[in-house]
Amino acid sequence: MQIDLRTVSIKPVRQTFDHIARRFGDKPASRYQEGTYDLQQTDIFHYRPLWEPELQLFDVRRTKVQMKDWYALKDPRQFYYGSYTIARARQQEAAESSFEMIEERGLAELIPAELKQTALDILVPMRHVEWGGNMGNSFISAYGYGTAITQPCLYHAMDHLAVAQYLTHIGLVLDGPEALDNAKDAWMKDALWQPMRRHVENVLVVQDWFEIFTAQNLVLEGLSYPLFYDYLDADFSANGGTVISMMTRFMAEWAAETAKWVDAQVKVAAAESAENKALISDWVKQYRTPVLEALAPLAKRAFGDKAESVLTEVTDQFNARCAKLGLAI
Repeated sequence: MQIDLRTVSIKPVRQTFDHIARRFGDKPASRYQEGTYDLQQTDIFHYRPLWEPELQLFDVRRTKVQMKDWYALKDPRQFYYGSYTIARARQQEAAESSFEMIEERGLAELIPAELKQTALDILVPMRHVEWGGNMGNSFISAYGYGTAITQPCLYHAMDHLAVAQYLTHIGLVLDGPEALDNAKDAWMKDALWQPMRRHVENVLVVQDWFEIFTAQNLVLEGLSYPLFYDYLDADFSANGGTVISMMTRFMAEWAAETAKWVDAQVKVAAAESAENKALISDWVKQYRTPVLEALAPLAKRAFGDKAESVLTEVTDQFNARCAKLGLAI
């Protein structure tokens, strides 16, 4: 008996979902496109929010920023749930490996006492700032408009929890459970932290979700992360605190990655109209002042006499970044 094998081409009935085909054409779509575009509910809501009867559950009026197409705010990383969790799992594995080696070999004991205390005084209380970042981005995810922006903001919220957990782990490695109690006392009572606490709590009550995005993801993170995870990290490494740098590896990598996503959102929104550009620029100027006031005493504690020059460099870099985004600050 003879068997003939041949290839048969089967044309699919459809290439993708109808709503994706309407936007991109009837062709194969990426997982990111299928898991992001036009998923925002636009009608047939279950009920109006009783606490805000003048608004729908999902309403473009919840921010002063106006966009013709909210899906223009796409994620350059193209994160959907699968790609996001895979990326973070790899980073978590690397971070946990560093912590395991440090604890197994007692490397924390080699850190100079002065650097260890600086890390306890500056890095560990930052876990409370990260909680504020989680709350802010959770609010955006709940009340923002368009899956292209609300989806990555939910990921960003969970990333802030991850950073808070790593900062907690640093405290446990350096000084045990007592470090966490001391950090909370500092956050609640120490004059060093009250400007930062005031700013974080003020942002918690902002109702415009894109204003929160600007205040938290652009301004606060844009100024604090370079200060602590670039400049302070370099200080640690140069003075015998490489172990601390190993424990903050995730934060440095995450900040560089997410900054590209934040920049993409702000640049597109600002370019949409002169009104958007003016509004976002005003928000940056409004929040830059209290953030710098909050960082000043922390920089003084971390860098001593170099604090002013370091903070000036960080601010200049941030201003240049905003200028590239088309903002007038």
